[in-house]
Amino acid sequence: MNLRKLGTCGLEVSALGFGCMGLNFSYSSSLSKADSIALIRAAVERGITFFDTAEVYGPFTNEEVVGEALKPVRDRVVIATKFGFNLVDGKMAGMNSRPEQIRDVCDASLKRLGVEVIDLFYQHRVDPEVPIEDVAGTVQALIAEGKVKYFGLSEPSAETARRAHAVQPISALQNEYSLWTRGPETNGILATCEELGIGLVPYSPLGKGFLTGAMNKDTPLGEGDFRKLLPRFTPEAMEKNQALIDLLLRIAQEKAATPAQIALAWLLAQKPWIVPIPGTTKLHRLEENIAAVAVELSTADLAAIANALAAIDIEGERYPAHLLATTDR
Repeated sequence: MNLRKLGTCGLEVSALGFGCMGLNFSYSSSLSKADSIALIRAAVERGITFFDTAEVYGPFTNEEVVGEALKPVRDRVVIATKFGFNLVDGKMAGMNSRPEQIRDVCDASLKRLGVEVIDLFYQHRVDPEVPIEDVAGTVQALIAEGKVKYFGLSEPSAETARRAHAVQPISALQNEYSLWTRGPETNGILATCEELGIGLVPYSPLGKGFLTGAMNKDTPLGEGDFRKLLPRFTPEAMEKNQALIDLLLRIAQEKAATPAQIALAWLLAQKPWIVPIPGTTKLHRLEENIAAVAVELSTADLAAIANALAAIDIEGERYPAHLLATTDR
């Protein structure tokens, strides 16, 4: 698989990463530890070198699985994890990016992952109670101590990213970005990344499963599936958003590809420093996603997609109001 550079600090990863959250967190079903390890190792065998986890996934257990799976190939992979939440009795209880908390999370994540250094350490969400300069300065100290290699932020505003970058250069921003979530194009994130030399790691590049074309208004969501909370996953919204799937199906047929591959190829075609991190629990979906790297969309294809997208109104916010308030700040 081709490699891409995230930022100008030296971080290089496979053109497609692997989002590990869904292996055992946020959905109604999860893989066993053994099956999760097998799938992660299958991703490595197929050329993926970039794996994304966080302390809150599980919580804690996702990091343990990722660390165990990647231990035999540690020198060949890049592991990203995150700090920024309070965890009380195994549940998220607000933000916490105080310097002492960042340090505690770093040490705990190092232990759970079984590594000597965290390759990419993201602030999971911006904490309005802690100046971003203090956050960046704390990670800068951890880099100097050899505990962290690269710094990232997830879902900041462009202005917050600029302020952090002025203290400690950012290698990557992790923001939601896809064919139905295009905020980075209008909120300054893409422009800021371009200007400052920061990579972008789109999470949910397949719209939490919707852009695969495998869901519709009649798709049941199981108990514990976090998509039940999301406005875009009501039956009414999914029915209205079917127009986007119809577009993907049409383009996929023309390209002898799948809707998921077109969605990923579209992201990869936007900028050479964009690295999507789709997740899956199925080997055939993993292989389908990887094959998207070989799907070529011409300038004419991209223009046609842009024109078609302009005529589609996406129904529903990507998060409920209380979660939306934690982004872009």
